[in-house]
Amino acid sequence: MSPKKQVVKKSNALINASYSISLAEQRLILLAVTRANGELESMGDMTVHARDYADQWGVSMKTAYEAMQYAASQLFERRFTFQQETEKGLKTTVSRWVSHVTYFEGEAIVSLAFAPHVQPLLFDLKEKFTYYALEQIADLTSVHAVRLYELLIAWRSTGKTPAIEVADLRQRLGLEPDDYPRMDNFKRRVLDFAIKQINEHTDIKASYAQHKRGRSISGFEFSFRPKAIPSAT
Repeated sequence: MSPKKQVVKKSNALINASYSISLAEQRLILLAVTRANGELESMGDMTVHARDYADQWGVSMKTAYEAMQYAASQLFERRFTFQQETEKGLKTTVSRWVSHVTYFEGEAIVSLAFAPHVQPLLFDLKEKFTYYALEQIADLTSVHAVRLYELLIAWRSTGKTPAIEVADLRQRLGLEPDDYPRMDNFKRRVLDFAIKQINEHTDIKASYAQHKRGRSISGFEFSFRPKAIPSAT
């Protein structure tokens, strides 16, 4: 019997949120999400074992726990911004990711609790969610590739995103204003590298087209398709 796939469930509002986190922090969040039962009322501390982290990403137990501990401490300081449509107009909220983190030194365990505003974005079944198997992003070493993969599969039904303005895309990928300000560096070191990793390691093949305003690139439009499933021999 093949092992059960771990499925990550994140609302599109959260996927489109503005935040900048490291790869280790993203991995810790995803492992915690896969262990949640999806019931908002019963959510409490999410426990992540170093063994799970090590197995999922092929690192040693020592490396796994050190990465988890550092990621959890950093995550506690992180904030993100998200927007929601309401009857009164667009509502913008700034929230922390987690309300607290706990380390169990002798057990190689990290426990964390998502902040109240994060919980409904992750688990409220009334929201529109994007689903994907955790194994799809297991081999991605770029946090930008993880973010781009999430962004793309939110459009799985069409296989194509609308044009995304450069500033908006940079924000969604978690870039700071002074990260790769030159367009050639942004394309080569962020977009092209992320697309390469997605095409090599996930279940989709992706590409992008540039939109220009005059001579300047104003935005990008992404298209993708599922990879062909190898036929049984």
